[in-house]
Amino acid sequence: MKRVLGSTLISYEQIQRRIADLGREISRDYAGTSITFVAILKGSFIFVADLIRQISPEIPVEIDFMSVSSYGNETASSGTIVIEKDAEVVIDGRDVIIVEDIVDTGLTLTHVYRILTDRGARTLKTATLLEKPGNSRYERKLDYVGFQIPNQFVVGYGLDYAQHYRNLPDIRVLDEV
Repeated sequence: MKRVLGSTLISYEQIQRRIADLGREISRDYAGTSITFVAILKGSFIFVADLIRQISPEIPVEIDFMSVSSYGNETASSGTIVIEKDAEVVIDGRDVIIVEDIVDTGLTLTHVYRILTDRGARTLKTATLLEKPGNSRYERKLDYVGFQIPNQFVVGYGLDYAQHYRNLPDIRVLDEV
């Protein structure tokens, strides 16, 4: 099977409007405190960059990254979680938001949530650009969700297929032909 770019599912303009809404919501929820964002690489880097710029400047923001993989070069999760780069910031006693590009099976998020809980996060919430609600085995409520999407493989705006298509400004379906 060959994969080709399909139709646009979510436009760049829609993404930017929704991220602005999420930024206002997070700013309201964290007024008077600080936030440590832990973004899951590589897919979330564009989302988290745009998201933190939407957080009120009165809120101190710290960011760190984890590289966690369950896909490799496939379109379905392998089910095996590999931490390739761990967060370096101290989590103990902090208000933390885990930032994901997409919650599909929820396995990566479940694993990272458990790790950061064990490290003593004072509070721990989640933010994801995309959610596939029919696939997820993540058992907690997702706190900040950009868009719910159907069970299609998507690329763009940081999301990839075999390290390609991250540079697309919108979210596109990747079709099989």
